Amino acid sequence: MAGNNKIIITVSGTDKVGIVAKVATILAELNVNIEDIKQTLMQGHFVMFMLCDISNTADPFKVVKDKLQEEGNKLGMEVWVQRKEIFDTMHGIG
Repeated sequence: MAGNNKIIITVSGTDKVGIVAKVATILAELNVNIEDIKQTLMQGHFVMFMLCDISNTADPFKVVKDKLQEEGNKLGMEVWVQRKEIFDTMHGIG
């Protein structure tokens, strides 16, 4: 099922230069495709949502998640990574 290869990444925290670039670099290194990206800034608080396809990565989901969360820690940001099907179920989508 194609939906098993989709993930939702949420990044949240105080805005600073390079957040999008650093997260995108990790994804590129893992051969993860960014299919959609939305971001906003509310009174200095940065929030970004990404829909990504992990079907071409050689790494398991846990490795992708751990590397993104490690980068988030370096940036001082909160990073959540969920499989899209779980995200959809949790939020009553679909």
